[in-house]
Amino acid sequence: MNRKNIKKHSKFLSLVLRHRPEKIGIKLDAAGWTSVTSLLEALSKSGHSLTLDELKFIVENNDKKRFSFSENGKMIRANQGHSVDVKLDYPEIEPHSPLYHGTITNFLDNIYKDGLKKMKRHHVHLSGDLDTAIKVARRRNSKIVILVIDAKQMYEDGFVFYLSDNGVWLTDCVPPKYIVETKYV
Repeated sequence: MNRKNIKKHSKFLSLVLRHRPEKIGIKLDAAGWTSVTSLLEALSKSGHSLTLDELKFIVENNDKKRFSFSENGKMIRANQGHSVDVKLDYPEIEPHSPLYHGTITNFLDNIYKDGLKKMKRHHVHLSGDLDTAIKVARRRNSKIVILVIDAKQMYEDGFVFYLSDNGVWLTDCVPPKYIVETKYV
């Protein structure tokens, strides 16, 4: 499978496993899992055919580790970023500080006023390192900025954090007072 096809299939998997499972007629359980067999059959019927080996390759080689197989390999889900109602059941975890959020300058006024909001997703996504935050922000074609979040203080003040299987930190919101630095990249 060439790099272009991998990216195309990965994006489509993100769409159906995070946002629109009904697009290919699959159902996600309460925790976002669906049967690998059902997924492959639905992908084939919708013109996005993948073999099991190709699906495994995409899951194992996705640069952001967006997907996971269950321990027995019979189920698959997106690790986070859902706009559909799922309960991922990650354990609460105390974050190190700081955490980072990559965004673009166009959003700064609203962020400074209202903080970071989850919008249509289940959580605000934060990175544990600056390089990852920069990489996330670069997907947009605009001047990027990295927000430094005092996650340790947030946690001490009662905010809950989770760490997804692919290393993305998740929380419900980041009020403006916890944004302690802005780095222009």
